[in-house]
Amino acid sequence: MRRDRLKQAFEERRRFREALRTYRDKPTPEKTPDVPEGLYEKCDECKRTFVAKDMTKNLFVCPECGNHFRIRAIDRIAITADNDTFVEKGLGYITLNPLFQDAYEQKIAEYKDKTKLDEAFVYGYAEIGGHPCVLGVLDSYFMMGSMGSVVGEKVVKSVEYAMVKNLPLVLFIASGGARMQEGIYSLMQMPKTSGAIHKLNEQGLLYISVLTHPTTGGVSASFASLGDIILAEPGALIGFAGPRVIKQTIKQELPEGFQTAEFLLEKGMVDKVVHRHDMKPALTKLLRMHSAGGEGS
Repeated sequence: MRRDRLKQAFEERRRFREALRTYRDKPTPEKTPDVPEGLYEKCDECKRTFVAKDMTKNLFVCPECGNHFRIRAIDRIAITADNDTFVEKGLGYITLNPLFQDAYEQKIAEYKDKTKLDEAFVYGYAEIGGHPCVLGVLDSYFMMGSMGSVVGEKVVKSVEYAMVKNLPLVLFIASGGARMQEGIYSLMQMPKTSGAIHKLNEQGLLYISVLTHPTTGGVSASFASLGDIILAEPGALIGFAGPRVIKQTIKQELPEGFQTAEFLLEKGMVDKVVHRHDMKPALTKLLRMHSAGGEGS
């Protein structure tokens, strides 16, 4: 019995030493070179990987399949406004937690630190092709560009600023809709922003709405769809509820390309689908035509 136990103990020690030797011979994570974060960008459509610097030069459009990447508000402003003309307005807002949602303040603080923005909407004075305007951008990297009380207030302030300065308004939309953490306070921003756009229209000022991926929910059902001219980027998802929810609700197959910018163009919901490379020239032309017609007339 004792001899058997010793034999078993020696056998277990042998297996342990063998396993230890195998483990030590394996390459450790430190021996594998790390790829710096942000060095490459992968296209969600064609799955190709590209150097981030090259994607920036191509305005964040996939050179292989033409897929338009989601971009930050700061990048949108950089490729749209003339150099050194953008002056941000509406700073200093503080997002509160009216429904006392758990961890909402912490989440806002994290997004503020990550994006270096005070909220999901940025606006200010800008010039596009030499034409003055008020430029506003929703940043989908800040809580998916959702509209809470502060976003709604800043949108209204951008409209009022355009009215005071007698300037056309250009808004780039990218949003998941109303912010659920603020409940009814978020939904109240829909009539609030729509009312502000109505006042802008009464003053005879131009409002250009540019719908990018995605434009959904309460934002799509309010100020995003009220532009005098509505442009959209190729392939952008535009609608109130998502296609999956609609399909489950009506129990029917949806048409191919349902809720894409191209589909809405066919149905008359969008005036033109404009490639990102052509967006600034298109806006410049529209602003020039508006200016030639007489602002506020």
